[in-house]
Amino acid sequence: MDLRKLKTLIDLVSESNISELEITEADGKVRIVKSDPNAVVMTAAPVLQQAAPAPAAPAAAAAAPVAAAPVEPVGHTVKSPMVGTYYGAASPGAKAFVEVGTVVKEGQAICIIEAMKIMNEIEADKSGTVTKILCENGQAVEFGQPLFIIE
Repeated sequence: MDLRKLKTLIDLVSESNISELEITEADGKVRIVKSDPNAVVMTAAPVLQQAAPAPAAPAAAAAAPVAAAPVEPVGHTVKSPMVGTYYGAASPGAKAFVEVGTVVKEGQAICIIEAMKIMNEIEADKSGTVTKILCENGQAVEFGQPLFIIE
């Protein structure tokens, strides 16, 4: 993997809400882990070797009280298929793809996620009514992050 690609990946991790990124290519594996908001740690290993385990969390962080898990909303959750930036409309002045109360069909475009300067239309994976929009326009989203609730 060339140095420019590594720098781009490091910048992506440091500017987003993701805490870890791992990429495997023919010439090796790269794992970038953000240990705190201001530091980025990167490990690289050949494909044939196992990646080193992530460093353990500090004892102070481990002793912190655990918050109760948030209650899952009722309905089907549409999750982000990638890391990127969420946009509710095709362009800044355009009408939003969906709003709360919009009836959508499976396969209908419901938002855009920009990843590495490529605009990816995200489609509803279930028909129903949008009951909740869980992201704000321009918000960074992670893989698997809930975007919408459809009932």
